[in-house]
Amino acid sequence: MVLGEASHVPTSLVIENLLRKAPGDFVTLDWLVGELRERSFGIVMLVMALVALIPGGSTFVGFLLAYPAIQMILARPGPTLPAFIAERRVATARVAGVFGRATPVLKWLERFVRPRWQTPFEATKRVVGVVVLALAPTLIWPFPFSHVIPSLVIGLLSLAYLEEDGVLLCVALAAAVLSLAITAATVWAGIRVVDLL
Repeated sequence: MVLGEASHVPTSLVIENLLRKAPGDFVTLDWLVGELRERSFGIVMLVMALVALIPGGSTFVGFLLAYPAIQMILARPGPTLPAFIAERRVATARVAGVFGRATPVLKWLERFVRPRWQTPFEATKRVVGVVVLALAPTLIWPFPFSHVIPSLVIGLLSLAYLEEDGVLLCVALAAAVLSLAITAATVWAGIRVVDLL
């Protein structure tokens, strides 16, 4: 992440500017991704992480997360969506409602999450992509509440990426290793139980 804290624009402000430029009737997902530019990956992952916390949502998100993760590893400028998704129209009022509820939370988080220990942007993008790709399958594991920790970790990674916070990124990467270790231990225990039956 190559820009300093003084030139960094908080994500909440990016969203507010986005809503000011939005057409009055509807927007497309392709327009949203284009306007968010380099923030688009972070926003997409953060939204998916929140959806994964909803009971029943983690399995769908677990498969879907691989799509932006692979594109981050390939250092694409933003997520490329299939045409039938990219051209889907969403009412501007609905988008404004979702972002309007999220912005105050982001502003509160931005008091603590800010540019620190900055790292090369493209390298960070690839690292985050690799880690998210590794965490995505753990959202599908069928044990109760097994999706909570990886969902929260992906949320932390998204915030660190969005706000160019190397300190939070280190914390999130450590949490990702712990989350993967917990999942591996759970899978191993499950296999052992099956062998004993």
